[in-house]
Amino acid sequence: MSTITAATLHFPSPVPPELGRPVEVAPGILWLRLALPFQLNHINVYLIEDGAGWAILDTGINDARSRAWWESVLAGPLADRRPTRLICTHFHPDHVGLAGWLTQRCGIELTMSRTEYLGTHFHRRWAEPEEIEAHTAYYAACGLDDASIGALLERDIGYRWLTTDLPHTYRRVASGDGLSIGGRRFEVLTGGGHSPEMMMLYCREENLFLAADQVLAKISPNVSVWPHEPQGDPLGDFLRTLAELNGAVAEDAFVLAAHNLPFVGLHARIAELTKHHDQRCQDILDACAAAPMLPAEIVPLLFPRKLDAHQTSFAFGETLAHVNYMLRRGWMLEDVGNDGRRRVRPA
Repeated sequence: MSTITAATLHFPSPVPPELGRPVEVAPGILWLRLALPFQLNHINVYLIEDGAGWAILDTGINDARSRAWWESVLAGPLADRRPTRLICTHFHPDHVGLAGWLTQRCGIELTMSRTEYLGTHFHRRWAEPEEIEAHTAYYAACGLDDASIGALLERDIGYRWLTTDLPHTYRRVASGDGLSIGGRRFEVLTGGGHSPEMMMLYCREENLFLAADQVLAKISPNVSVWPHEPQGDPLGDFLRTLAELNGAVAEDAFVLAAHNLPFVGLHARIAELTKHHDQRCQDILDACAAAPMLPAEIVPLLFPRKLDAHQTSFAFGETLAHVNYMLRRGWMLEDVGNDGRRRVRPA
């Protein structure tokens, strides 16, 4: 995820809550922040008043610290009004990591989009020898060295340990559905790019937009190509979703996102994110103008700071997303050399 200045936004709640201690961020909505062991060191989880209890939106990762915070919340603020259901916006471990544990612990149903539910199962079971071999060959063709490939494969395999197994049944929602939570009626919106079918919820009556990771206040959500879909166009999906949100959600909606602070100024933020990715594409075209480049050679030009293995995996995937976006639109061409490596150049 890349940092982008968001000077045009308004932050009604400028101070985040203490970790593990929910606070009311809007009438009938609690904001709970949990820690993550990455550079992006937190996730915002929301509790939505739901009749006699609370609907939970997202979970945090599967680790002892997150479970302890949930036990504290269940024994404290939620002691008299228990969870009614769990809604997970997408398959990434900070959002779905404790879904199996929480649904079993609280005896509640899981709600997700179909693609994200199946994607969680897919990633938890990834790591067959044939898959590892295919992914290794793909990374090598893009110019990564053995050490970087090893770090990427370790990250992919590690998904299983950051999540709990999902319940065997779930309630499916799709774009265009309505979801009643307590006295509120939410429109279900879905978005692509960061994940395939990420769920967002918009209460038009109260102008509340639960945006998950699609639109964040101070960083750009990671948009990556992954080796199981090497010709994918997640950046095209992401930019298309932003354009759709620009027309579907009001500019002055109160945006409750999964990271950073809640904010007002959605359309301005969408414009900033779109401009950011346009500039990334131009930077790649400029870098490749003199000679074709391997995708791995482009990464340090876009992300010049020192990256750890976790950050490198996302930087590499995001670089590929921009390359694939331009290849698909005919702005770039790809040359595969005798060494089997993929090099790209402006068309």
